[in-house]
Amino acid sequence: MIRSIFTTAAAACMTIAAFAAAVADEAPLESHQIKHVLLISVDGLHALDLSNFVATHADSTLAELSRHGVTYSNNSTSSPSDSFPGLASLVTGGSPVTTGLWYDDTYNRALSPPAQTDGLGNPGGSCPGKIGTNVAWDEAVDVDLTRLDAGGGLNPKFLVRNPNNGCKTILPHQYLRVNTIFEVVKAGGGRTAWTDKHPSYEWTNGPSGKGVDDFYGPEINSIPVALPFPGCSPVPFADPTPDDGWTNSFDDIKCYDLLHVQAVINQIDGFTHDRAHKVGVPALFGTNFQAVSVGEKLAVDPVTGLKGGYTDVLGTPGQGLAGELEFIDQSIGRFVNELKAQRLFDSTLIIISAKHGQSPIDGSKRRGIGGGQPATTIGSADAFDISDDGSLIWLTDPSLTPAVVAPLSTPANQQTLGIQEIFAGQSLRNKFDNPGADPRTPDIILKVNTGVIFTGGSKLSEHGGFNEDDVHTALLVSLPSLEHAVVKSAVSNQQVAPTIIKALGLDPDDLDAVRKEQIAPLPFLFKGKFDNRVSEF
Repeated sequence: MIRSIFTTAAAACMTIAAFAAAVADEAPLESHQIKHVLLISVDGLHALDLSNFVATHADSTLAELSRHGVTYSNNSTSSPSDSFPGLASLVTGGSPVTTGLWYDDTYNRALSPPAQTDGLGNPGGSCPGKIGTNVAWDEAVDVDLTRLDAGGGLNPKFLVRNPNNGCKTILPHQYLRVNTIFEVVKAGGGRTAWTDKHPSYEWTNGPSGKGVDDFYGPEINSIPVALPFPGCSPVPFADPTPDDGWTNSFDDIKCYDLLHVQAVINQIDGFTHDRAHKVGVPALFGTNFQAVSVGEKLAVDPVTGLKGGYTDVLGTPGQGLAGELEFIDQSIGRFVNELKAQRLFDSTLIIISAKHGQSPIDGSKRRGIGGGQPATTIGSADAFDISDDGSLIWLTDPSLTPAVVAPLSTPANQQTLGIQEIFAGQSLRNKFDNPGADPRTPDIILKVNTGVIFTGGSKLSEHGGFNEDDVHTALLVSLPSLEHAVVKSAVSNQQVAPTIIKALGLDPDDLDAVRKEQIAPLPFLFKGKFDNRVSEF
């Protein structure tokens, strides 16, 4: 019997080894083949969206890329699933624990307010007199958020200040606690570029402030203007104020995204994003798309009358969202065609991902909660909360947490707020930093029922929460030399960063967050590394 057990075990080991070798032979990602990495984030793109689109669009660019790529169908983005922590996971390999980025609008107990609180000249708090402030890294820190160029960038008067450093203002890249893939690639001699939706995304430069050679961040919340693309004239809204800018219309957001498309095309051609200077093709570059996110959120287009969102629980897109998905596919197709024209396609690793998903897919579950909740329930103990389809809550004093959790957890209030789970005290510290020691960490996190959105408006869905539709995002890694594969093992966006660095022949451990959180590259890509991958399949 013992001899039989050893024989069976040996046969099993040989089978596993043979399988691992076969996977390695079928999907080698040799770093010397890869000269460029193009990272694309399609906000709101669920793993389900990618699978459905490829299945129903056999001639699409996404289908073409998947035929010589690895699709990670069980991928997760950051928790919380907002744009800042979501992108940080992709470009640093870190979670909020190491990056310090929780949302694009948060609170910090150790900093002082900006000199001005808004563009109207209203004064902020004194420094260093007032400690504790809302930290906004969205359009609120633009010189002029109504303009596409943000009026020239960031306004120092709107930036938070460090009371322990002479009350100096803090730029977004100085707020990030770890380095980025752009810094590592640049240190390795490669050129870098990134395009995103606010000037504040200059934080991708990393703490050095120098990681991205060519950064472009046109303001998405600016007032729409005519652009040099076919059909891109401003939509005639009755209200001339920006409100949500380019995100109020399915067509407007496509026009905005075309700015990003043109920037990448110019970079593929070896120019800067504005085509002003010939500088060579970046080793690492990429962009963000917003069209799918708008297609999921916008209930009705004010001009065309098309409806957004999904038509059923299976993720079938409505007419408005379907058009946005096709636009994304066509745009990525332009990248592919330009790479082929420049003879770069075979040496360019293309990664299609998403900073965040959007919840709910099942529109019947949508439940809007307005009235200033959850702050109304919390009362004076609430220092700041950001609530989209989940809540991050900072209290005036962390010691108040038990006293606030008690009323929040009553059946009546849990019903009112749609609470599924409350993270506070030890349950929060098990997942994140101790709020008492880290001035950025929320005191309380509310995970709400799928479909709950903190809004009194008409939007169909939101992101930022912790539910399946928030975090189960698309991930496709494509290169002509790769065989088609679908990996159902659980992976995360944090693994994208070390994968990119390794693919370019550099050391993933040069990323601070990768070392601190022990993040491995994505499985089934790199030849000769089977021992840590077979059990994950």
